[in-house]
Amino acid sequence: MRSLLALSLSRPLPWLGGCAATKPSTASAPSAPAPEAWVSPLHRDHPLVGRIWDTRAGQWLTPEALDAALGGARFVLLGEKHDNADHHRLQAERVRALTASGRQPALAFEMLDTAQQPLIDESLQRSPGDPDALARAVDWEHGGWPEWALYRPIFAAGLEHGLPIVGANLPRPEVRKLVKEGPGALPPETLARLGLNAPVPEAEEKETREEMRESHCGQLPEMLLGPMAFAQRARDAQMADRLLSSATAAGGILIAGAGHARTDRGVPAYVHRREPGAHVASLAFVEVEPEAREPQGYPVPYDYVWFTPAVEREDPCAPLRAPHQKEASGK
Repeated sequence: MRSLLALSLSRPLPWLGGCAATKPSTASAPSAPAPEAWVSPLHRDHPLVGRIWDTRAGQWLTPEALDAALGGARFVLLGEKHDNADHHRLQAERVRALTASGRQPALAFEMLDTAQQPLIDESLQRSPGDPDALARAVDWEHGGWPEWALYRPIFAAGLEHGLPIVGANLPRPEVRKLVKEGPGALPPETLARLGLNAPVPEAEEKETREEMRESHCGQLPEMLLGPMAFAQRARDAQMADRLLSSATAAGGILIAGAGHARTDRGVPAYVHRREPGAHVASLAFVEVEPEAREPQGYPVPYDYVWFTPAVEREDPCAPLRAPHQKEASGK
């Protein structure tokens, strides 16, 4: 079995939740889309499916009202569950809505890193409207992300409108180095530029460490919790840096896991540290849970939440528990 550290750095980090206060609903919810529009199979009949919650105003929005709100922001973050096809379809629709008037914001991806940018640029120059050529150029098939077919609609929407495609994430070798060496792996000027030299509030550090523990099935050695939490912050800071540096006159859009889109300590927080007056809008696509039937029942540190059905998944912790279960049973 691959080491836990190697496994964690070769795959995207899962969605990391958090809590944010919401106001009671002040408007009736718009009608949800027809069930046949959904791909994800679980909980399609849930009362929140297809509905959009404005967490600040404490009210429901129509897709048209949401797109109008997103259109007023310089930076838009579209947070996802990586393996949910409905999330990617809705992301592609938002990209089209944001560019329908002719705007051309940069389109940045967590799934592409800065080291791949020359490959991206070369592909766009050689085959400007071909998303499949771009996938081949960056070797998507072996990149550790879900299958290309899930993400293709988003890239296609961007290329249709000639948007710059931006690799936003830290390359994996750099992430591994950060986990092994900590902040010392980065030059002091880079730490300062990314805002990683500022002290982290104790409560935030504790919460992030616990999320690292839970997302690694409780099997991550204690000594790695702090370094893994720092690497997570570094990735958020890097993606914020790329949004800021690659933005066009129309701003930028970031496609990322919902954990990176959270407003309290994800990419939006790092954007605001660098540009306090920047207008940032964060939309997360969130899978419904059977027992939570009101928006207040979800951890939603985002500006807007779009509720969707859920994907069937195997228990990711089962392979890690199996050896311990065998030892306990004496087999």
